Amino acid sequence: MHEVSIAETLIEVAVENCLKQGGKRIDSIRVQVGRATGIMPDALLFAFDAIKIGTIAEKATLTIDEIPVSGTCLNCNKKFEVDEAYVITCPNCGSLSIQIETGRELNIYEMEVN
Repeated sequence: MHEVSIAETLIEVAVENCLKQGGKRIDSIRVQVGRATGIMPDALLFAFDAIKIGTIAEKATLTIDEIPVSGTCLNCNKKFEVDEAYVITCPNCGSLSIQIETGRELNIYEMEVN
């Protein structure tokens, strides 16, 4: 379960940034997680809640915004979104030559600190 190491890193980065800004407590963290990362949101939330204990993020909430997988076909230039990211084919021409545009993100993009 790589969500545990991801939660550890999220907390480390958040704590470091909070302290740099002179904060004493993290109230919330909002992250973007691309569906192509393989990260399971429920597992990440569970790991985050366990790992935050004893840190300045102990009372923090974690909000996860899932980013869909989208791509552009390199054959016909069709842009599209994908529901499942296992095998991605162009819905227009069936090509496997796809440039992934979104869905690989893992970003902290908002933090509330005091």
